[in-house]
Amino acid sequence: MTNTETREMQQGFGDAFAAAFELAVTPAIFGFLGWLLDGRLGTTPIFTIVFTVVTLAYASYRLAHSYGENLELARAERRAAWQAEGPLL
Repeated sequence: MTNTETREMQQGFGDAFAAAFELAVTPAIFGFLGWLLDGRLGTTPIFTIVFTVVTLAYASYRLAHSYGENLELARAERRAAWQAEGPLL
């Protein structure tokens, strides 16, 4: 395996870990803040649920959107390479 392939693989692992961390920890932090706000205001767990669901939805949207952009970029690069050099084997 060349250094470039190793670097790309490590970058992929890092990106996947960052996405998983963001998808799990960010809603937990906002859920905790909602729980503190609920305790302070004496409300039912409305803020906890709302903060967690909204944050999870936004994190999921961002993850899907960035994945789609990366997929389109890779597709365009592959198409350009194929047109320049012929089919990739």
